[in-house]
Amino acid sequence: MAEHAAGKTASVRYRLLAIALLPTLVILPLLLGVTMLRWNAKFDSVLISKVNGDLTIAHQYFSRILENTGEHIGALGSSAKFRDTLESGQGRPLSALLEENRSRLGLDFLVLADASGTILSVAPSGAHPHIDTTRPVVAEALAGMPQTAIDIFDGDELSAISPELARQASFDLIPTRNAVPTERDRETRGMVVHSATPVDLGGRPGVLVGGILLNRNLEFIDTINDLVYREASLPEGSQGTATLFLDDVRVSTNVRLFEGRRALGTRVSAIVRKTVLEEGKVWLARAFVVNDWYISAYEPIIDSGGQRVGMLYVGFLETPFKRTKQITLGTVLGTFILAAMASVPIFLRWARGIFMPLERMNKTIALVEDGDLSARSHIRDGKDEISRVAFHLDDLLDRIQERDRQLREWNEELNARVDQRTRELRDANRQLEATTKQLVMSEKLAAIGEITAGIAHEINNPIAVIQGNLEVLRSIVGEKAKDAATEFRLIDEQANRMNQIVTKLLQFAKPEEYAGFIDRDMAQAVVSDCLPLVAHLLRKNEIEVVRDDRATRFVLADRTELQQILINLIVNAIHAMPEGGTLTIASQDRDDDGKPGVAIRISDTGSGIPPDIVERIFDPFFTTKRSEGTGLGLSITQMLVQRNNGKISVETAENKGTTFTIWLPQAEEA
Repeated sequence: MAEHAAGKTASVRYRLLAIALLPTLVILPLLLGVTMLRWNAKFDSVLISKVNGDLTIAHQYFSRILENTGEHIGALGSSAKFRDTLESGQGRPLSALLEENRSRLGLDFLVLADASGTILSVAPSGAHPHIDTTRPVVAEALAGMPQTAIDIFDGDELSAISPELARQASFDLIPTRNAVPTERDRETRGMVVHSATPVDLGGRPGVLVGGILLNRNLEFIDTINDLVYREASLPEGSQGTATLFLDDVRVSTNVRLFEGRRALGTRVSAIVRKTVLEEGKVWLARAFVVNDWYISAYEPIIDSGGQRVGMLYVGFLETPFKRTKQITLGTVLGTFILAAMASVPIFLRWARGIFMPLERMNKTIALVEDGDLSARSHIRDGKDEISRVAFHLDDLLDRIQERDRQLREWNEELNARVDQRTRELRDANRQLEATTKQLVMSEKLAAIGEITAGIAHEINNPIAVIQGNLEVLRSIVGEKAKDAATEFRLIDEQANRMNQIVTKLLQFAKPEEYAGFIDRDMAQAVVSDCLPLVAHLLRKNEIEVVRDDRATRFVLADRTELQQILINLIVNAIHAMPEGGTLTIASQDRDDDGKPGVAIRISDTGSGIPPDIVERIFDPFFTTKRSEGTGLGLSITQMLVQRNNGKISVETAENKGTTFTIWLPQAEEA
């Protein structure tokens, strides 16, 4: 009920606030936001339109350069002076004429050749260019059609014309942010305006070929920039740029790498390269140029063979336009904030006079919900509806408080009775649990005592018979018993071992009457005692035993338990080599965490243990020998090692073998 009242109050309050503030804080910001988004999109569209127009101007100038070069070479080839000089058959005047026109037309080379490509005259003198008659420009001129196009000359072709021309075209590639990775570190090719016109060589076809190298042709690129971005065509702080690319490398540009150095050798970003060079599209968008963002336009440059070999670029710095947008947006936002700050307090003051009583009622209901039944709104019964509701609310709360007092008294009495019954049940349950535990323990101890007595009776009698008959056997054999002294001793020791097992069972039943013992032993001596017990298994599986006894310290352990540990590990190693192999048993002195001791390693050349199993081999009842083992061997081995204050670890590799390492503490000097 309180939550419902609070919700109604909040609803009324928020509706009043919405009525007062919605036009100023919601509708007007939405209108402003939509307007600014449209203005921003229109602003960006204008910038793209401008850079598109700039690219059109640059393209027209670039095309005009090609046309003028073709027209000038064509005019020279058809001029009377050229024909007269050619008909005179004198080489020196012809060379001088070519050199004169090469300089006048701003060409880097001018060559006269016959249909086979043989050079008849060349300018500059000393040049030895190779005229490739298969190039489309030359081939079409030999077919009678003048042709001018962009062609790419390699470094050898440029060197043949002029070493200076080759140096002009060559420069180091500079690592550039956002560019496609490349292993090249130098550009030696040149982008050339290549033009050829047919000439008559006295009845034989010939060709007049000329070209302009665009690499480092700063006059060419600065002219484009001056045409496109005349003074005052851009806002203060902006900067217009133009660039000619060979492939994705800037070969002629007015973009600055830093003050005073042009960005020759830098490369275009990967996304622009893909769009323009690989897909053949025109790029009209913002792009990262060397070290800043520019509103950019790129178009592909096609060579005479129809291949995309470079790009023409124009663009201007984005920062001033971006700053203008930010200032405009900031001004609009600031104006809106000032207007809101001035009007919102007035609206809130009017609304507060309406919902203030509702807030006091809501606060009262919240206090009551938190347990304060004495909370009241203290609004007198006025003339308006809200005041009357508040007055009746206080009256209702008075009644609820009285009812609550009565319920609490009844509840306390009931809780006292429940607590008394609960204590009685808890005491009875505790006594029942104690009695049950005593009964279970008594039954368990009785069963253990019975099992232990039976085992002692069943095992001690055969052991006594074995030991008695062993003495009889010694007396019968007589002096020949010395030949089997080791075997007799081992039988005695194993009989004693069985006695100790029985003793340990009795220790479990009556630990206060028995106690085990530990002794000082040499590791290699215990190993030597164990090997005869498994000799038949070693022979049966054709396993070679390799000993490496280097330990000089005595170990502190129960000898019988140590034998059991070693025999368990040796038998496991034998089972791992059913086809035969090598069993290596090594011992050496080793310290562990600063404590002196002895390490015993038992290694086999078997199949190893799979990685998903090796972490579980010491778990009780875990075995991979489903029909043979119980899964307790390694678990018991680990328990015995730890009981003797030692450590056991395993190293394994599939198809290479397994090594178990046991470390036992050194026995103190006797």
